[in-house]
Amino acid sequence: MQKRNLGKSMKVSSVGLGCMGITHASGTPLTKAEGMKVLESALEIGYNFFDTAECYTGTNPDGTVAYNEEVVGAVLKPVRNKVILASKCGVTHGKDHLIMDSRPQSIRKALEGSLKRLGTDYIDLYYQHRIDPKVEPEEVAGTMSDLMKEGKIRAWGISETDEAYLRRAHSVCPVTAIQNRYSMMARWYENLFPVVEELGITYVAFSPLANGFLSGQYNEKSSFEKGADFRSNMPQYTPEGFEKSRELLQMLRDMAAEKNATPGQISLAWMLCKKPFIVPIPGSRKPERLKENFEAANICLSQDEIAVIDEKLNTMELLVFGGH
Repeated sequence: MQKRNLGKSMKVSSVGLGCMGITHASGTPLTKAEGMKVLESALEIGYNFFDTAECYTGTNPDGTVAYNEEVVGAVLKPVRNKVILASKCGVTHGKDHLIMDSRPQSIRKALEGSLKRLGTDYIDLYYQHRIDPKVEPEEVAGTMSDLMKEGKIRAWGISETDEAYLRRAHSVCPVTAIQNRYSMMARWYENLFPVVEELGITYVAFSPLANGFLSGQYNEKSSFEKGADFRSNMPQYTPEGFEKSRELLQMLRDMAAEKNATPGQISLAWMLCKKPFIVPIPGSRKPERLKENFEAANICLSQDEIAVIDEKLNTMELLVFGGH
């Protein structure tokens, strides 16, 4: 298994697993048994980096809450000292918006809940899930520093951060990783590459396949469960989105054929080969897709090939969720 640095003190599989879709945003949640089976297959494949969050919940058919952390914790408990576990705090879901709360007391309360659901006494990497404009980064960093001293977390990170916030937080308590959106269709955070390289921070890329779009498994006739599957409202999955992405999808198919790979593997290899500090965390409910994503780390793209891809991407006007 190829590994990459997570900050300066941990090693993770080059491709990590985003566990969100097991209970949240990808349709009706899997049952706990089904979700555990998916995660057990990920362990067998070689994943050692698992990403979850307090707010990755869904509603089971019987009306009960499906907690992502409970599923993840149940599977990882027997191998807890052999894996790197990441979770997040500071976000709850309103009816149609996110509610941010990074006050120290809220972080502590969230952490205690996560530890209980995960069945562990520490979390390896604990993220502030989104920036809370009402709380200064220094205060968040100070809280995380205290939690590290107490042994409840090993390291901390920030999701969807900008440079100014990151530098201010890092000056109080060193940040191990940022988790920002990044894919061939979402490149607006590339300006952070020099910053994380300078500070020795890992860039954990979420939605590295643009919410599955870059896997090449979908077309204009694909449909998703309204309300429970967020892809049903994402612009890349509209007829216009497919039309604008036609050139990109063809480029991926051509490169995949040339490299004896899949379009999704090319998408992941592009970022893995671009920078050694990037760790993508694609997710899936299908063991065969987990294996495909994991093996993207074995595909080599030269810097010249990456430059050609980037040059083509620069000319494309793409529709994607979260677009800037």
